[in-house]
Amino acid sequence: MVTIRDWTVQYPDATVAIDRLSLQIEDGERLALIGANGAGKSTLILSLVGILPGSGEVTIEGLTLNKSNITEIRTKAGVIFQNPDDQLFLPTIYDDVAFGPRNLGLDEESVRHRVEDRLELLNIAHLRERSALKLSGGEKRMAAIATVLAMKPDVMLMDEPTAFLDPKSRRCLIKLLQTLPHTMLIATHDLAFAAEVCSRCLILKDGRYFADGPTQKLLYDAEKMDAAGLEAIS
Repeated sequence: MVTIRDWTVQYPDATVAIDRLSLQIEDGERLALIGANGAGKSTLILSLVGILPGSGEVTIEGLTLNKSNITEIRTKAGVIFQNPDDQLFLPTIYDDVAFGPRNLGLDEESVRHRVEDRLELLNIAHLRERSALKLSGGEKRMAAIATVLAMKPDVMLMDEPTAFLDPKSRRCLIKLLQTLPHTMLIATHDLAFAAEVCSRCLILKDGRYFADGPTQKLLYDAEKMDAAGLEAIS
């Protein structure tokens, strides 16, 4: 479970990016986070694991975020960045996926088991010795997800996961996310993707809570979506 209470994120120039947001995401729930450009979606994702500082309260799987437990928080909640190149930086995909478990201090046999298991789950075992520099956008996205899954998080925080994907890769991602048991918060502009993957949707506007409800209802509400600066699904 993820619980957010009166969460505020302010940039050094005094811009308030997230303004007193309160939210609860139930175990196993997939919540779409939508809003116009600049609404605060990416800022919220990054702040929930301490990459950006905030004030208020964030609790993830019973652990309340503070400066002393950021490392532990990041084992409970894994972030999948908008650009997979931000997560793939080692010579091979195997090394990228192994990076997190190795930092946890696992022995190499345990690391190998985790890496192989995640690569098989995502159908990218054939990429284990490849460099991310040689991969397609879809292959990079799956590899980036593998780096997070290898940490065995309870919660997955995703920032525009369909970015850089061709239609086939996007379809593969949808099928994958529909099968995973994790609690998910997914920031996306891809409303058709949100409608397929997420049962619930939260709209941000100017860093504030604007609307919250069933995805199949909210994303088709032309009046409400227009008021948020978005275009409803027709």
